[in-house]
Amino acid sequence: MTIRAGFTDGEICWTDLQTSDVVAAKAFYAAVFGWRYEDVPTPGGRSYAQAFLGGDLVTVIAPQNPQQQAAAAPGQWNVYFASSDARELADGLVHAGGSLEFGPEPVGGTGVMVFFAPPGGGTTGAWQAGSHFGAGRSGEPGALAWAELLTPEPQSAVGFFQQLFGHDVTEYPQDDGGRYTTLMVDGAEVAGIAAVPAGAEGTLKPGWQVYFGVSSVAEAVAAAVAAGGTVLIEPDEVEEAGTIATLEDPQGGVFSVLEV
Repeated sequence: MTIRAGFTDGEICWTDLQTSDVVAAKAFYAAVFGWRYEDVPTPGGRSYAQAFLGGDLVTVIAPQNPQQQAAAAPGQWNVYFASSDARELADGLVHAGGSLEFGPEPVGGTGVMVFFAPPGGGTTGAWQAGSHFGAGRSGEPGALAWAELLTPEPQSAVGFFQQLFGHDVTEYPQDDGGRYTTLMVDGAEVAGIAAVPAGAEGTLKPGWQVYFGVSSVAEAVAAAVAAGGTVLIEPDEVEEAGTIATLEDPQGGVFSVLEV
């Protein structure tokens, strides 16, 4: 278990889920991870749900924006990299080969949000902390344990993040001849980048995949199915990672579970 009080630039500091049905998503994820919630109203009359483990905030379940609603988009998990200067980051995106999608946008006094895409796509968030620094726990059951970007341009994406955040990298050869690259901050691996696995195009789409820790993948899968979820990739033992499975919530949000 890791209790967090802040994040270094280039670490993944936060996740959130944008969904068409916040109430239903709350019930589903509570069944899988045991989260408790505090609802926070917005000026537009809607509300989002802060999810807690014990007294620590670990993520948020939020309503979709009007564009996502109009397109009947499935739920989407987002990841955010810590940034000490969101404006400077946004200004450097194009030079690094990426594109700005949203922001920088202050979110009250809690922080500043940016959404961007690296070469090859994959909507990515950055967060400049205000009163909210990010998740209070990581690497334990119910908290974020890992995240990876699946992309058609893995090497370009690696170079982009290195230029944007100064990440060091470690590369692991794969059986198919490809490479799995991890981004590193201060000697610690903080995220992965890889090509979409061959044969998985209909199951895993380009973009960020989030992994939440569980004490038992089998039990988490059973709880997800009982709560209306779908198993996209059955539990499997992955070298260097452990037992994982990939699931879809009833509103289409895709996530993975990892035994920790």
